[in-house]
Amino acid sequence: MATHIDRFLVEHSAASIPEEPRPGPSTAPSLTYSDSSDEHEVEEPRLPESRRRRASTRLIAQSPADVQRITGETTTQLIRRCCGGGCCLGSGPPRKADVEVEKIELPDNSAYRSLCLKVDQIPAALNDIYDLPEQTTFLQPLRRPSSVPSPTDSSISLATDTLSPTVGDIDKSLQSLALEDLDTQIQPPSFVQPHPPHHVFPARIHSARELTRPGAEKRTFHFDLDVTNYPEGEDVDFKVGGAIGVSAPNEATMVEEVLDLLLVPRFLRDKPVLLRTTKGRWPTVWGDDQARELVTTRRDLLTWCSDIQSYPPTKQILRLLAEHATDANDRKILLFLCSAEGQGVFCDFRTGPHVSLVQLLHAFPSAKPPLDHLLSVLQPLMPRFYSLSNDPHESFLTRDGKQHRLIEIAVTVHETADWRSGSRSGIGSGFFQRQALKLLAAQERGEKDAEFYIPMFKGLMANPLAKQFVTDGPMLLIGAGVGIAPFRGFVQRRLKTANCANKVWVLQGIRDSLVDELYSGEWGVHEDEVKKVVQSRRGEGRYVQEEVKAQAELVWYIINSVDGRVFVCGSSKGMGEGVEKALVEVAMERGSLEREEAQTFWDLKKEAGQYIAETW
Repeated sequence: MATHIDRFLVEHSAASIPEEPRPGPSTAPSLTYSDSSDEHEVEEPRLPESRRRRASTRLIAQSPADVQRITGETTTQLIRRCCGGGCCLGSGPPRKADVEVEKIELPDNSAYRSLCLKVDQIPAALNDIYDLPEQTTFLQPLRRPSSVPSPTDSSISLATDTLSPTVGDIDKSLQSLALEDLDTQIQPPSFVQPHPPHHVFPARIHSARELTRPGAEKRTFHFDLDVTNYPEGEDVDFKVGGAIGVSAPNEATMVEEVLDLLLVPRFLRDKPVLLRTTKGRWPTVWGDDQARELVTTRRDLLTWCSDIQSYPPTKQILRLLAEHATDANDRKILLFLCSAEGQGVFCDFRTGPHVSLVQLLHAFPSAKPPLDHLLSVLQPLMPRFYSLSNDPHESFLTRDGKQHRLIEIAVTVHETADWRSGSRSGIGSGFFQRQALKLLAAQERGEKDAEFYIPMFKGLMANPLAKQFVTDGPMLLIGAGVGIAPFRGFVQRRLKTANCANKVWVLQGIRDSLVDELYSGEWGVHEDEVKKVVQSRRGEGRYVQEEVKAQAELVWYIINSVDGRVFVCGSSKGMGEGVEKALVEVAMERGSLEREEAQTFWDLKKEAGQYIAETW
C-alpha cells in the first residue's frame, strides 16, 4: 500500500505543478471577492436531516482512575453492571416487588428544579454508595509572633519537611521568610506558576475594542497587551502564529457567593491562613505531586486555584455535600445520586447542561461542607491559551517617551446555559469580556490613567502553526470565527515581501460580514488579492468547506508545490470536520484517488508538515 501511495504521489504531483493558477471558478466570485462562513455550522446546510444528538467532545477521562473519580466505580464494576444500551437512562430494569421505596419531598427552589433530576421514589436502602472522598487539603489558623508582620492578600511558601509542623516550627519558618509583595487583584499568587522558568505576568491592557457588531451571534474582542516588562530569563519568545497562556480567575461575584453559601465569615475571607496539602499538584498548575505548606487566603484559593463552573459534578462533590447536608431530603437525594440505584439518574445528570458549584449549593441549601474539604475535590483552575493575531516583532508603541512592545489577541466570548441568568460566559472569555468592558467604560468617563491587566505567560503550549510559518512556499490558510486570528500576523509579515505577495491565500468563514467579520481591512496592502470571505447567512449562504471544494485547483497546486502548505484553524465541530472531508474530496477529484487513498494522501502530508490542522 505504501509503495502504491508513493507512486501516485509522484505521478499526480508532477502533473499538478505546471504554473501558479488563479483561483478556480465557483458559484461565488474568486478569492479576491469578499463573502463569508461559520465554523459551528454543519457542512451541508441545504440538506436538512434529522441528526442524532452529538456526544460531547470534551476530554473528561484519560485513565481508569478518572473513570472511578467521575462514576464512583472501577471500570470492571462499570462493565459488569452496564450493558451499554442506555437502559439506565429510561425506565430501567423492573424493580423487584420486595424492594421498599419511599417518596420524598423534593427541594422547593429554582436551582433544584433547573437540575432536571428524574427523581421521584427512592429505594429505602441504597447500595454501593460512593465513599466519602479523602481530604487532602487543610486550612489551619496561622499563629504568628508579634515580631512577624501580618500578611496581605499575597502568599508565601514554607519550606518544611514535616506534614504536621508544631507551632514553634511555623513561627520559626515565618520569621525566616519575608512576605512577597504581590497584588493578587491583578495576578495569582506566585505558587500558581506554570512550568518553570515561566511565571505569570500581569500585562497591562493598552487598548481593547469589540471586533463584532450588534447582532452578531457571538461577541469577539481584540486586545493590545503591553509586554514591555515581561520577565527576562525564559528561553522562548513570542512568535508569529504562536500563543500565550492566560491564568484567568473565577468571577469575583461568584467567588463571593460561594463563600456566602458556605457561611465563611467575612473577616476570615482575606485573612492569612496556613494551607497544608498531603499530596497532589494543587494548588500549583503543573508542579510535582507532593505535600505542600503555603500561607495564603481563602479568597485567593477560590479565585485562582479551583474551577467552580467548567466541569459537570462528580460523585466526589455530591458525596461530600450529602455528608454535610442537615436536611434529610437533601441528604437522601444526594446519596441516591452516589449509589448504584441512582447510577442512571447520575449519568443523565452529568450529560445535561453544565452545573456550577453555586447552582448545586443553592439546590441543596442545607449542605455546607467545610471549605478545605471542598477544595480537595474541586478540579484545578487551569490556564487558557490564546493565539497571537499580530507579528510580535513588529508591534511597538511609543508612550511617555518610551518604546513599548505589544502583543495582540482576539477572544470570542463562550456562553453556556445558566439556571438563573439564562446564560453565563466561560471563565477565560468571560474574564476578557469583563476587562474589556471595564476599560471601555473608564475611557468613556475620561479616565485616561485607568489600568486593567491580563495575567499571562508565554511558552509551554506553543501553537504548532508557529513552527511552520518560516517557509516561502505557497500557503492556503483556512479558518472560521476566531480561528482566523493567528493567520493575521503571518499574512501581515509575508505581504511586506513583494515576491511573496501572491503566494498566500486565506479562506475566512463567517456568518454575516456586516456583523462578525474579524479584522476586515487589517491584513495588509494586498488584502483584497489574497483573502476570500465566505458567508453562511448572507448572499448565497456558502460554507468555508464548500469553498475549499470550489477552489480544488488552487488547493491541489499548493499542497503539491515545494514547501507548499495548507493550514486549518478553528472549531472542530462543523468547520474542522467539513474542511477535512472537503480536502479528501479534492484529492479524489484532482488526483483520481479512491477515498481511502485520498485520506492516506492527507495523512502523509500531515506527517510531512505540509498539512497542519489546529482545531478544538
